[in-house]
Amino acid sequence: MPFSKSFPRAVKGSMYPKWEDVALTEEEEREVEKLCRVENIRLMKECIEDAKHIIDAMELKRFQTNLVEVGIALFEKRASHSVYWKENRAKDKFSK
Repeated sequence: MPFSKSFPRAVKGSMYPKWEDVALTEEEEREVEKLCRVENIRLMKECIEDAKHIIDAMELKRFQTNLVEVGIALFEKRASHSVYWKENRAKDKFSK
């Protein structure tokens, strides 16, 4: 089922917006998912590096499991879910 999102469009002479559905094609969805995946991998690597710096700065023991756990915690705070990317793509499509 293709991704779709509703956006409000102002209607002249009415206080209430008209809601319009915008759907992504399968190709657009795959493209967004690919971009999201690349960005999330980059972000995870950055989070692991940040975790290394935090562990070193706090003079904690540098076990790989701790490093990965801190990296994952940072990633969960920063990572964008693919739905966010799809919503942005749909919003761009709606704006045009």
